[in-house]
Formats: sequence, C-alpha cells, structure tokens
Amino acid sequence: MKLLCIDGNSIMNRAFYGIRILTNSKGICTNALTGFMNIYLKEIEEVHPDCVAVAFDLKAPTFRHKANASYKANRKGMPDELAQQMPLIKKLLGLLGIKTVECEGYEADDILGTLSKAASDSGNECYILTGDRDSFQLVSERVTVRLAGTKETKIYTPDRIMEEYGVSPRQMIEVKALMGDTSDNISGVKGIGEKTALNLIQQAGTVENLYSDLDKFTITKGNRAKLEAGHDDAIDSHFLAEICLEAPVEKDTAAYKLTAPDAAEAKAFLTELEMLRLMERLKLTGADSKSADAGEETKIKLKDLPKYETGLPLNDDAIAQMTEGKKSAFIFDGNKLQVFFEDKAYSIAFGDWDFDGIVLKYFESPCEKTAFEGKKAHRFAFDNGTRLNGLTFCCDLAGYLLNSQAGEYTVENLCLTYKVTYRSDMGDFADVCSLLPLAENLKLQLEQTEMLKLFNDVEMPLCEVLASMEHYGVRADTNGIREFGKWLKKDIEALTKQIYDLAGGEFNIASPKQLGEVLFEKLGLPAKKKTKSGYSTNAEVLEELADKHPIVRLVLEYRTLTKLSSTYVDGLLKEVESDGRVHSVFKQTETRTGRISSTEPNMQNIPVRKEIGRNMRKFFVAGEGCTLLDADYSQIELRVLAAVCGDENMRKTFEEGTDIHAMTASQVFGIPADMVLPEMRSAAKAVNFGIIYGIGAFSLSKDIGVSVAEAKQYIKNYLDNFPKVSQFMDKTVEDGIKNGYVTTIFGRRRYIPELSATNKVMQAFGKRAAMNAPIQGAAADIIKIAMVKVYQRLKEEKLDARLILQVHDELIIEVTPEDKDKASAVLKEEMENAVKLAVPMEVSVGEGESWYLAKG
Repeated sequence: MKLLCIDGNSIMNRAFYGIRILTNSKGICTNALTGFMNIYLKEIEEVHPDCVAVAFDLKAPTFRHKANASYKANRKGMPDELAQQMPLIKKLLGLLGIKTVECEGYEADDILGTLSKAASDSGNECYILTGDRDSFQLVSERVTVRLAGTKETKIYTPDRIMEEYGVSPRQMIEVKALMGDTSDNISGVKGIGEKTALNLIQQAGTVENLYSDLDKFTITKGNRAKLEAGHDDAIDSHFLAEICLEAPVEKDTAAYKLTAPDAAEAKAFLTELEMLRLMERLKLTGADSKSADAGEETKIKLKDLPKYETGLPLNDDAIAQMTEGKKSAFIFDGNKLQVFFEDKAYSIAFGDWDFDGIVLKYFESPCEKTAFEGKKAHRFAFDNGTRLNGLTFCCDLAGYLLNSQAGEYTVENLCLTYKVTYRSDMGDFADVCSLLPLAENLKLQLEQTEMLKLFNDVEMPLCEVLASMEHYGVRADTNGIREFGKWLKKDIEALTKQIYDLAGGEFNIASPKQLGEVLFEKLGLPAKKKTKSGYSTNAEVLEELADKHPIVRLVLEYRTLTKLSSTYVDGLLKEVESDGRVHSVFKQTETRTGRISSTEPNMQNIPVRKEIGRNMRKFFVAGEGCTLLDADYSQIELRVLAAVCGDENMRKTFEEGTDIHAMTASQVFGIPADMVLPEMRSAAKAVNFGIIYGIGAFSLSKDIGVSVAEAKQYIKNYLDNFPKVSQFMDKTVEDGIKNGYVTTIFGRRRYIPELSATNKVMQAFGKRAAMNAPIQGAAADIIKIAMVKVYQRLKEEKLDARLILQVHDELIIEVTPEDKDKASAVLKEEMENAVKLAVPMEVSVGEGESWYLAKG
C-alpha cells in the first residue's frame, strides 16, 4: 500500500503565504484552505495513494518544550487569518474521508516520523508531503519526502540527499545539531554554519563520534574552540532536532485508508465557505442535499421526495396545458430548452422537429415563468421577432443581488447556499426541477434583506433591456477600422525603428525580460529590485522613468498602439457579424458594485482618455437612414456624494450649475474661483474623484505629479471645506464594520469582509471599498433605472428608436430622423428624472452619424 503523510501545519502555512488573502462574504479567510487543497489534489494525482494521514500540531507543549523552555520560543504567533482556517481544514478533510492525526505532547513531525517508520516496517511505501526540510532525516528506501515549493514539488530520496548534502538522511539530524535552526530556536554550536557542519559530519559521521576525539578530524583552530565551547549545546540540539519515531498514534497503515466522502455535508460546508470551484473540482455531485426546517438544518433524503417524470417531449399539447395562473420553470441555453411544469420535466433540443417554433410557443405562452439566465430567452425571442411573456423571476439575478461577492452562480450552488434541496436525483433535469422552490427561498431572502423592490423594479426589467440591446447591436464601420489599423501599423513600425535606434539593436519590445535587459543593463536606467523572472517593466515603473531616457516614452506609446491594434482593431473586426453590426454581450452579474459589464467586445474598456483611443468611437455608426443620440450624466458620482452626505457647499454648487472642479480648486488652493488655473482645476478634479475612491496622499501625489506632503495638504483642505464628506465616509466605514456590508440609497448591498481582517493591507482595501461602494453602487443603480425607463418610454410612445449601447454613465440610442427630436427629449427627461435626489441630475444629449460625433 501507498501511504501519503501530509505535514498539515507546514502545507497550510505555505499555502497561506503563497496565495493572497481570500475571504468569503462573511469575512472568513479561505486562501490557506484553497492553497492546501490545490496542493493536495495535485499530490493525489501524482502519488495515487491508498491511504492518507494529515498530521497537525496541537497548542499543548510537547516533550521538547518541557525539556527546553527556549524551544521555538522566538516564534511569532500564528496570524489570525491563518488560525481561523485551521479548524476549517480539519473539518473539510474529515468530510472528504481523509484522516487527520494529532497527539498531545508530540509535534506533527513526530507523527510523520512514526507513521513513516510503521509503514516502512510493514513493507509499505510512504510519501511525506511537507514544506520543511526537517523531514529529510526520515527518508529511506521506502520513505520519500515530497518538498512542496512555489512552482514544483521536489522529490527527495536517499540518493538525492547524498547528492545535495553529502550525508545520509539520518545524518541530517547530526548536521542540525551542529548548525542549529533559528526558526525553531535550536541553538546548535555558536558560530558553526551549514557548510562547516556538513563537512564535520561527513568526516565524523555523528556528533558523538566528533566529540569522542576532536583531534582525529580536520578542524580549524577557530572551529575547534567553538565546538569545545558548544559541546552541551550540540547535545541539547541533537535531542531537539531528532524526530520521534514512536509517538502514541495508530500505526496500522490500513487505518488511514481513504473512505467515501460525506458528499452532502462537504457540499454544504464548501457552499457556506463559498468555495464553489473547489466543490466542482472535488466532483461532489449526486448526494443528498441539506435543507432548513424551522431554522434547524436537517438532512432530507432525496428518496423521500416526490418523483417527477423527466425527459418528456415538449410539444404543442404540453404547452397548451401551461395556461395563465399556472407556474412553470425553464432553463434555456440557446440549443436546448428544459421546462418544469407541475410534476413533469419536458425538453426539446436543437435539431428536434420544429425546435424554434416550439421554443417560441412556450415563450409566448401566458403561464408564469421562473428561469435561470432569463436574458438568453429574451434574446432568442427578440432574434425571432417576438417577446418572452410571463417571466417573473430569474434565480441567477437574485443570487447576484444577495451576494455579488460570489462571482459564480449555478442552480446547485444557490440551492446549497440558501438551504434548498437540490434535486440531483432528477439527473440531467436536476437544475430545472429545483428552480421553483429555489425561487421561493430567494424571494424570501430578498424580502428579508430589503432588496425585493430593487430586484423587481430594476434587475428583472433590465434583463429584457439588455437582451434587446444585444439583439440590435451597433453598426460597425469595418472599412474605417481596417484603415485605422493600417495607420496604426505604420506608426508602430516607425516607433519600433526609433526604439531599436535608441537601444542600439533589435529586441522583442513586447518581452518584459528583454526590455528590462535593454533599459536597466544596456542603458543603465535605475531599476527596482530584480526578481527571479527579471526586472519589472510594468506601466507604473515606466511612468516613473519617463523623464530619464527618451526610449521610455516611446515604449509606452508602442504599448498603447499595439494594444489598440490587437484588441480594438483585429479584435473588433472579429466581432462584426454578418449583419455588419457588433452584438456585445452585456453581463448583469459580473461586478461587485452593481455596474453592468460587457464582452465580445468589452465596450466599457475602450481607451477614451487619449485622443487616439477616442477615435475608436468613429467606427461605431448609425444604421442606414438613422442617427445616433448620445446622453451622458454629468459628474453623477459627485452628485450622488453631495446628495447622500448632505454637504451644503457641494449641493449649492450643483444647484447653481457652478463648475464643481473649479469651485473645489478655489477651496483647496484658497484662491478666488476666477483665479483658478487649468492645472489647478485638473488637480482638484483628481481630488474630487479620488475622495470617492478613498485615495491616499501617496496615490494622489503620483496621479497629479506633486509631493506626498502637497497631496496630503490638498486632501486636508478638501475635507476641511467639505466636512460632511469626511463624516459620511467615516460613518459608512463604521456601518460596514458593524454590519459586514454597506448599502446604496436604493438598498443594494455590498459585503466587505476585508473590514474585519487583522491584516492592515486588507483592512485598508476594505475601507476604500466601503467608502466607494455606496457612491459607485448608487450611480450604477441610477443608470440601470434610467435604462429601464427609457426603454419602456420608447415602446409606449411607439418611436422608431432603440437603446443600443450603455457605456459607464452613457446611453446611446439609434433613431430615425423623424423621431429624433422626440427620442432626444425622452432620453434627457427619463435620465434626469430617473431618481429624485437632493441635487439635480444633469444630462447632455448629442447627435451624429457616429458615436464620436454624437459624443461631441
């Protein structure tokens, strides 16, 4: 048999420091758990053990501590973020059928030593997985140490120990007795390092032999004096360094055989921790689910639940039964439709007779519908000239609203999270058979968190709006894009030649390694610390070097142009469909703040801060016989801030239509508004928006090119002049710490577990997120509300106009000339009146044949 012995503390420690801090929405850290399981699963695939034992230390003192009070006395306590994960990994391992071993008075190393000896003595193979070299002394013909590293696991056999150290595995004890171990506070012989210790043991074999006659060995006068003075320390250190092979633990290897996991409990536990990807990797499927009854968790056996008929063909007769007042649930992915109605599950797949016709008949049917990813159904209906009727609930949208941290939403995960029995016994129809009870529970959760109105009035109708936008898309000027690409290519070639001339030769400009060598070795520019992979040449580093050598500015420009070429020329051309339009996919459950995102292409990321990036707008044009209307909120986040914090100065500025940035500059620099220079206004603008994002003096100084002291003074002046902003931010952070989340004025929650972290960097991130979330989240809510209202109004007034794009705080409509003025009025009116705040919303509307011209 093969036994895999894992040093639990060592691997958890390595995982904790190897992966950035991860938390779930409740603030529970999971990075060490994630890293441990990643390492474990990799080892299982490589070793294929029959038995696994994971050894852990206990807090109680061991026989070494009792013998020597200084043993490990210099060790810092375990970080709270790691300590809270130790009981979690033990519980998880138990649920997965993996044995954990602890023994009072002994360390994990002693357990590994005992189990490895017992396995070897009984003719079995043992593999020790650890991050420490202490276990090298345990290596033998039947015991292999697998040393976990950041990139690879190193395999240590007796031959490798001899090759690297020139001693046998057991002699590693003798070496440590002489050289000591600062991490364990084992003194060794003062002044004897690893190189000398290895040399001495290679000669003497053991510490005892060495001290039996120091004259027999080749030892310098200085080292001899050190050895003589440190004799007692060497003996004590030998005792502390030697791993015990007889700890009182179960020694029968067979006792550590892997057993079947408790899949239901493991799924519930991982769902609670929000470690859903790990759950998928562990293939925890087909088990009983957990449910909640009157507040108490009880196991519900699937065999006790009512059985449904599944796999029935969806046809006209089945759809005819789905009349008004009756409930159904469906899942549609474009190629297959599954419908649950009463106690039956129906399906139809692409290629079946009249697939499109049957799907559309169901979508048009009057029954009430619950869905998962309902936007796909809306899109299919629009693409086929009809509409989806009766959709009242989308479980994925509810899951997102309840916890935007999750990042991934599936029917099974939501069932586990919200204690709904997942009908895995229904096989391929498990998801659709679980939707109706899941929807009921999610609706209850939305009520309890006071987000049901936000769900019903904003997220659900927005689902249809986004599908409509995807359906219509926006026309692309492909010839213009190609010409722009040719122009970019010429500029890139010219830049490349200039860079080569300044570098004194050709190299791969896109290679950070080669660029680093040119900048920091060949040209001698000041470099930051060199890592194993080479010099850092990221944008931040290059910006700091921009005034040191002309090549740096050229490299930055080269990167800008090559990204435009690859992403927004080549990439955009690939997304143009046969109708000549780009049909971007708008995502409603992607961001933590509530903002809409898009892909294929990502319209939100078009680089418009530079003129060359803004030119990309020229290639999004109106359809034949139409024009584009572009409406943009003016400084929406600052207006939200003014409204929610109640600062009279800020409110007055917006009410009077004064330039907020000029006014801020006047306050920050202490000068009259008519004396504010353009660079002062720019600095004030950076302060205005920086405050929303919790910017610090260091970051602000880099953004506007002033000293940290000046930036600190700017922020102080700002907060002195707008005291209620500071009060609001402080109160928001306090509420976030107390509740674990912050909310927008519309009730949208963002959970911020980082606020409860002891790690100062994480805490600082949590505070910035808490300050920003109510502002950015409210801005996201407002644009969503406006989209819904504009969409509905255009339909009500039967205008030949359609909403086709949303980019940040901007809405774009394609409209015929006849309805242009009416549509423009609707757009401005609905956006400015989407919500009533203490300050007015201001919207400017432009028009043109392209997005560029409409933007003005």
